Amino acid sequence: MTEIALLLLAGIWAGAQNAIAGGGSFITLPALIAVGLDPKLANITSTIALFPGQITTGIAGRSLVAGAERLSFRALAIIAFAGGIGGAFLLIGTPAAVFAAMVPWLVLAATAVFAWGAFGPKRAAATAPPPAWVTVLTQGVIGLYGGFFGGGAGIMTLASLTLARMPVKNAAGTKNVLVALSNLSAAAVFALSGAVAWRQALFLGIGAIVGGALGARALKVLPDRVLKIGVVAIGLTLTVGLFWRG
Repeated sequence: MTEIALLLLAGIWAGAQNAIAGGGSFITLPALIAVGLDPKLANITSTIALFPGQITTGIAGRSLVAGAERLSFRALAIIAFAGGIGGAFLLIGTPAAVFAAMVPWLVLAATAVFAWGAFGPKRAAATAPPPAWVTVLTQGVIGLYGGFFGGGAGIMTLASLTLARMPVKNAAGTKNVLVALSNLSAAAVFALSGAVAWRQALFLGIGAIVGGALGARALKVLPDRVLKIGVVAIGLTLTVGLFWRG
């Protein structure tokens, strides 16, 4: 019962955090390791458990979904889905130690980019958004990363979309759908591989669905400034935690 309670609570927390900013896997990974899974199995199981909650979160916040400037949402969705498949195969066939060592730096960089875009000095004449190919490349790398490891992919997606001139609330809602698509394709690959702890994934997934629905509702009513501060705070907390764990 203690294990079930831990996984349910971790799932609720992770689901809500994913809906608002991202980084829910940094809650689920320690929880799964705490109940006896090795890190790689925990990572795969976390992806399987979180994607149903991310799907419901994306549906709940679908009114916020938008395309980036110079790039349609359909194109972003295809990139995310394909990236998740590639990342999943990469994880199955490759040791994760080297890439995992890069994760704190990636999350820190994404948080810094988002914070600069949200709170940095504003020019009288706004600069042009990046070319479409830059957004395509960035989202492709994030999709690949999401399928391979996933931690902080939401914050990275937020940074990319806000740089492409998407308002922060729309970026948060669109991020939820893109991350869900990336994790959906990765989860399908993992499920077929058989390397999943299904019992733990079930309880974690139930909690993530509940937390995702609560987080999606909060996303619609939170003021933009509160949302921006929350994203940066979560990103910095995740970075500190990752460096400490490393």
